[in-house]
Amino acid sequence: MSKDRKSPHILNTSTNLLGFCLIVLTSIKVAHFNNITIIDDTTGIAAILLMASCLLSFLSLRSSHPQWSEKLETFADYIFLAALVCISITIIFVSFNLLT
Repeated sequence: MSKDRKSPHILNTSTNLLGFCLIVLTSIKVAHFNNITIIDDTTGIAAILLMASCLLSFLSLRSSHPQWSEKLETFADYIFLAALVCISITIIFVSFNLLT
């Protein structure tokens, strides 16, 4: 096994960001902001990607086969990056008021 495992970091960060995404989605639904579909769509996509990243990084940590563990970690890493892109798009929409 490699000393510089990324799976624990991916798991920790993706679960924190998943919680943040769920708070954003819940807030949008509770406040009845029906016209903000871009924000909830990108946040929903990010949440799904973060869930996948959490699952893959967890499986990577639990795997007893080093090759499978590295592959799962790599997939988790790329999916986590895609989730960060979705979150960044959401932040750009909110920051620059691109919704109107």
